[in-house]
Amino acid sequence: MALSGVEIFKYLPKTNCKKCGHPTCLAFAMKLAAKQASLDACPDASADAKKVLGEAAAPPIRGIVIGAGDKAVKVGDEICLFRHEKKFFNPCALAVSIKASEAGDAAAKKIDAVKTSEIDRVGQKLRVDAICVTDDAGDAAKFASVVKQVVDGAPGVPVILNSKNPAAIEAGIAHCADKRPLIYAATAENAEAMAKIAKEKKASLAISANGLEALEALSDKVKAMGVDDLVLDPGARKAKDMVEQYTIIRRAAIKKNFKPLGFPIISFADRGDSLAEATAAAIGVMKYASIIVLNSIEKWKMLALLSLRQNIYTDPQVPMQVKQDIYKIGDAKESSPLMITTNFSLSYFIVRGEVENSKVPSWIAVMDNEGLSVLTAWAAGKFTASKIAQFITESGVEKNVTTKELIIPGYVAVLSGALEEKLPGWKITVGPREANQLPTFLKGKA
Repeated sequence: MALSGVEIFKYLPKTNCKKCGHPTCLAFAMKLAAKQASLDACPDASADAKKVLGEAAAPPIRGIVIGAGDKAVKVGDEICLFRHEKKFFNPCALAVSIKASEAGDAAAKKIDAVKTSEIDRVGQKLRVDAICVTDDAGDAAKFASVVKQVVDGAPGVPVILNSKNPAAIEAGIAHCADKRPLIYAATAENAEAMAKIAKEKKASLAISANGLEALEALSDKVKAMGVDDLVLDPGARKAKDMVEQYTIIRRAAIKKNFKPLGFPIISFADRGDSLAEATAAAIGVMKYASIIVLNSIEKWKMLALLSLRQNIYTDPQVPMQVKQDIYKIGDAKESSPLMITTNFSLSYFIVRGEVENSKVPSWIAVMDNEGLSVLTAWAAGKFTASKIAQFITESGVEKNVTTKELIIPGYVAVLSGALEEKLPGWKITVGPREANQLPTFLKGKA
């Protein structure tokens, strides 16, 4: 049974040392009770406290790490059902399947696609997170050879070993045991052998069953064998079943603290049609899948899925922001145009992208408006003539430009007159309303 904050407080040191990052031990206890902190943050917790509070303070969905090093991914460790309640913490991992039958050139092409999959979107680096080696040939030696090809060809990329044959898993894990792979999958028939491998190699283990009742029983069975790092596959493959079963699992873990289902979910979105596969994967991103395995990773598909994932796992209460500064685009000189926008990441990167497309070297003044878009910041009184003038004056941008012309977004053209009064000697030019009109606008001024 979950403990209240007051009950947890009784086991803490009560020194209010702030080492945990909270002002008092009681505040920390309340965070533990709400599943918003880990007991590991308290360096002075006694052994008895750790024993009693360990499970009570653990997140309702266990965190699992796949891989090692800089490219390792953590999934699970979630505490809420809806992102607006707090936020979702660990983005779902997107993996591509490489079949044993694709050994050689076909596998090499997919490995190269993974290595070149990284995109930069609003300042974040997004990429395919893992490779799932699938035993479709029933040949343990062939499976192991593809595992070796993946490990050698994509160093550091987390690996999922997909076979229900313990012998194939044994052969494959010999090439990546030190890289913390995920083993898929233990079933009612092979659970003992798979659990033995996972325990010996200290690997995470996915369990697969047809339906939630069977999955619950298998979870209890495998945990009793000493494997704690589990990933769940309830067998859902149709979109309707995915939404239904993944939601039930999440609700059971979050709302009922039901331990047998308190683990990340793996979803196989592979379809014969690439668009259908992207749709199934998108459902997984939005509805609680922690690991999504795809058959192909075309650029268009990954751009859509990575962008969707980025939005779902962004804190809805804290807009994405860039640092307030004067940014140089291209080989900007003293005569280059100077534009201003807010520090909302999406606004900045869209504007920057269009300026780069124009090939006109420019300066972009990014003003801190707490991450609000131009119109929102203006409506909130955070993007006013007075504040813009103060920012421009204090930024020292006059050292960079000789034209003393400031281009403001077209949506706030109403500010132009007031700005000319607040910035004596400056020319205020109203720019386009839409960022995609910037290339034409800038070329016209060049």
